Amino acid sequence: MAFFETITDLANQADCLRPRRHGVIEVADERLVRIVLRPWAKTVSLYDVWFDRAVRHRWRRGNRCWLYFNQPARCPDYLTLRYIVSTADATLGTFRGALEVLDEIARIKGTQAIVCDASNRRISARLLARWGWEPHCPSRWHRHYIKRFYAGHAAPLAKPRLLAACAE
Repeated sequence: MAFFETITDLANQADCLRPRRHGVIEVADERLVRIVLRPWAKTVSLYDVWFDRAVRHRWRRGNRCWLYFNQPARCPDYLTLRYIVSTADATLGTFRGALEVLDEIARIKGTQAIVCDASNRRISARLLARWGWEPHCPSRWHRHYIKRFYAGHAAPLAKPRLLAACAE
């Protein structure tokens, strides 16, 4: 098993994805580019936030989004949406596409829920509710949300628009 492994076809490479705990989903122009499986979790510092805002978001061109996810060792039935970075030209469809791929990963892994801390105030509670997220663990300084799959996952997506790009 390589430290960094790239997945471009979720349907055929699901066995590679199941045991790995950390990764980054890259979506461009509302299509899945790749999922890079990482050997360690993404940590976020103020420098990361500053660098990503100054370099990736402001100066990189294109309709791109990177979504980092972790599966904590202490809670193997959950995924955490750790960090999202986008370019200035990224559309809502590209952001939504990255979340759809994360939902598919959760289905493949058989997780019970995905949790996140929505620190960007431009992501409204109403939008998150429309996409199946609900407030969780109220806090004064953080906006924690959870997307539950306790009743089971939906049927696997036959050929969603994002995953179809990999087969082409």
